Amino acid sequence: MKNYHIALLVMCALPINYITANEIEEVVVKSSFIHQTLNEIENPLHVLDGETIASGSTSSLGESIDGLLGVLSTDYGSAVGQPVIRGMSGNRVKVLNNGRIVRDVSGLGADHINDVDLNDIQQIEVARGPSSLLFSNGSIGGIINIVDNTIAREDVEESRLVLGLETQSVNDGDAHEFSYQNNIAGLNLSLAYKDSQFGDYEIPDGAIHHDEEDHDEEDHDEGEHEDELSFLPNTDFGSTSSRIGLSKTGGWGYFGLSVQSVESLYGIPFHGEEHADHDEEDHNGDDHDGDDHDGDDHDGDDHDGDDHAVEEHEGERIFSTTESNVINLEGSYKFNNSWLSKVDYFFRDTDYSLIEQHAEEHHEEEEHEGEEHEGEEQDDHHAEGPTLFKNDAVEYGAIFDFANDAFSQKLVLNFVEEDVSITGQEAFMNPTNNKETSLGYFFSNELDLFHLDFGIRHDRIARNGSISHEEHQEHEEGEEGHEEEHDDEHEEEVEISKRDINNTSFALSLSRDINEYLDVNLGLTRFQRAPSAVELFINGPHLATGRFEVGDAGLKTETSNNIDLTFNYQNDGLFAVFTLFKNDVDNYIYLQDESDADHVGEDHDDHQGLVLANYLQNDARLRGYEIEIGQVFELASGNLSLSFGRDDVSGEFTDGSNIARMVPARNIYRVSYAGNDLDMELLLKDVEEQDDVADGEEITDGYNMLNLLVKKSFNFNGSDSLSVSLFANNLLNEVARNHTSFVKDEVPLPGRNLGVKFRVKF
Repeated sequence: MKNYHIALLVMCALPINYITANEIEEVVVKSSFIHQTLNEIENPLHVLDGETIASGSTSSLGESIDGLLGVLSTDYGSAVGQPVIRGMSGNRVKVLNNGRIVRDVSGLGADHINDVDLNDIQQIEVARGPSSLLFSNGSIGGIINIVDNTIAREDVEESRLVLGLETQSVNDGDAHEFSYQNNIAGLNLSLAYKDSQFGDYEIPDGAIHHDEEDHDEEDHDEGEHEDELSFLPNTDFGSTSSRIGLSKTGGWGYFGLSVQSVESLYGIPFHGEEHADHDEEDHNGDDHDGDDHDGDDHDGDDHDGDDHAVEEHEGERIFSTTESNVINLEGSYKFNNSWLSKVDYFFRDTDYSLIEQHAEEHHEEEEHEGEEHEGEEQDDHHAEGPTLFKNDAVEYGAIFDFANDAFSQKLVLNFVEEDVSITGQEAFMNPTNNKETSLGYFFSNELDLFHLDFGIRHDRIARNGSISHEEHQEHEEGEEGHEEEHDDEHEEEVEISKRDINNTSFALSLSRDINEYLDVNLGLTRFQRAPSAVELFINGPHLATGRFEVGDAGLKTETSNNIDLTFNYQNDGLFAVFTLFKNDVDNYIYLQDESDADHVGEDHDDHQGLVLANYLQNDARLRGYEIEIGQVFELASGNLSLSFGRDDVSGEFTDGSNIARMVPARNIYRVSYAGNDLDMELLLKDVEEQDDVADGEEITDGYNMLNLLVKKSFNFNGSDSLSVSLFANNLLNEVARNHTSFVKDEVPLPGRNLGVKFRVKF
């Protein structure tokens, strides 16, 4: 939706709001399938309140939840922060909005954003293990469910208008937001709008690695070089999101419609470079070839060629623009009979696109770098066109509720058709069509000795795609017809592939109250995940990871067998939670880089100067634990809470080798106070060194991330209020790198960030 449409809606909403402004009642958010808050499910999880998100700094999805135990982020600049749960990420972790999977293209590249709208949300639900089966298929790692009230399921009793402003120092950025809810003539109306504009972010001194050759070449101007490194180019981020929803409720149930739109533009701070002819590369000053990528088995951090790739793109603007339009129809109809209580139904249509582009930045001092071939190279490079990633998806389904006084049971039907395509200069996968049909049954009952939750889900998945293989043909000598023969030299042979995959997953949860202070929960799950389209059909240069990636159309289904045991203790302000988990994954899919020993021979293809990486399978084992202990004290008219938490995950294959980019162990110290309309939190994340690395992968240093948030609320006339939030992230200005990131060396985390946020509620 365009900005002038939003402005018109604001103008219409303001008079209505001032006539009917009243105090807002608390809204209870219910989960998608079982209609109870997720924190009532006896499984390991987190529920992060929407007010907490609203008070802090605007950041990526992964960064927003990175302080939760067992949950981290893998970043690719400020815009991209894909979530990691218990060491699993990518297609093993599903991001949902109101219980429906977000159909963007984040699974197609490490540099692709999770296009979600975190403005005016009610909560973020993080479900790991058994609970995630209730929401989606293939969620071996877990789910992130973003819940909002755009389609109100109960009548809005009081109007609400929120206006917000925010500014940040690390990127000289700002954001403004607006949200509105009211009941007009029996219809519930919801509006939300947010615009964020952030520049390149500052980084601490010494955050960028440089080898000795780089320093030798740049000794002539060290001062200027240091100035250039005070911020990280192409880490800017701009986003505009809007939502509008209408609903009608009654004793019969509810029906609603919503339209959501997200547009963003963000820089890509690292971009690999393919080289079709290595004989012409000497002008760059080093003998770069694919072997210099010195292969970690499945990691993209440690290539000597990365410095070369960055140099190739100096003075160049590389960025992505996204546009997402989602239409939701949903409702619920209640029945007055003894066997079927109600039916919930939904329809969602998603039109999503991401365009990656190159644009040359002109500098007056370009001549001092100077040789004619350099300009020619840039002209050739900028002959590249944009690359378009698209995802058009339709999803619909129904949930039949057969609950009665004795037990709860539900039957779920779900249908998805998804068309994913990549076209343009850097396309690395042919278009694919994906169809999914799911049938699920869920049962819950309170028995004499324990509470039982059980679910089983069967998914029938069809992935139709193709793989293009280049045929290298020798052309005849001679001048006439040479161009035609040269064009035919790289004819493509297309191999059609159709995969029909049937998966069955189940989850069992048993919980028991040992006494009034202690309860225990045992979760047993068997998840199956079908290989993604990328893992099956990719065959080309994937510059975001600096590789030439090759899929395997014959990959088998991943099967994850998980056991987790959780103890929860609460007594007189003292609380403690301890979770121990074990996850054995058969046919674990991973990316294996070509080794130096493989990269030999006269007939060996150099894969356009990129390191060759193949998708392979091996059995894997993940082990870990999470522990948190704390005490709540009464202080003045509020509560002071002190807590310590630690999460630790190890991941290795059955042959003893380590899984790449595994999350490091962390200690999390938290001090918080709430009272007298004042909320404060001091959070220290002590991230340890990660030295359990895969072959060829470098150790990542540990760091301390100290964050502070102070929020003060002022009430006016009993119903109107102003809240002022002061936040300070990375107060110690530490050099920090996520070991989970493909580009940890080239893209460190931002430096110290100070900011303020104002929110007015009427």
